[in-house]
Amino acid sequence: MTRLILFNKPFGVLPQFTDKGTVGSPRPTLSAFVDVPDVYPAGRLDMDSEGLMLLTDDGRLQARISDPRFKMPKSYLVQVEGTITDAALAALRAGIMLNDGMTLPAEAESIAPPDLWPRDPPVRFRKTVPDHWMRLTIQEGRNRQVRRMTAAVGLPTLRLVRWAIGDWTVEGLAQGTWREVGDPA
Repeated sequence: MTRLILFNKPFGVLPQFTDKGTVGSPRPTLSAFVDVPDVYPAGRLDMDSEGLMLLTDDGRLQARISDPRFKMPKSYLVQVEGTITDAALAALRAGIMLNDGMTLPAEAESIAPPDLWPRDPPVRFRKTVPDHWMRLTIQEGRNRQVRRMTAAVGLPTLRLVRWAIGDWTVEGLAQGTWREVGDPA
């Protein structure tokens, strides 16, 4: 039976089980939270991003989730610096030219601030610069793609939470916790 684990990754945690890149004090990794043998991340989530990670012991499922050719949608809740305009949303929906090429069109909408767990450390608050939230759904997974897309439309990302991958969501899953779901095959 295939194992599939949904994990709500906290901010500052490496999206891997070991930290081979640090001399001295190691950074926190998945192994501090998930003690399940022989499961591996299906895709990545930057150390400074939070939210849903999927872990599986099935290589084919891992490829189906993470390989861009399968176009599995990934939804993010994004706190941005600045005011979200119709023009910015239209640009995101049309696709953004990044230094590694044009992105596929995204689903983008402005949303009310979501009811999320507190982030540690908190996002820096500036009285003179507004911040707003958007939901962004992409079907690719380029390196830091959401951050680069929002920056390209003049809205730097302050906080990035992956909410869903395909039909799997982080809803009801406390930060730093995980649950196993039934056989996804």
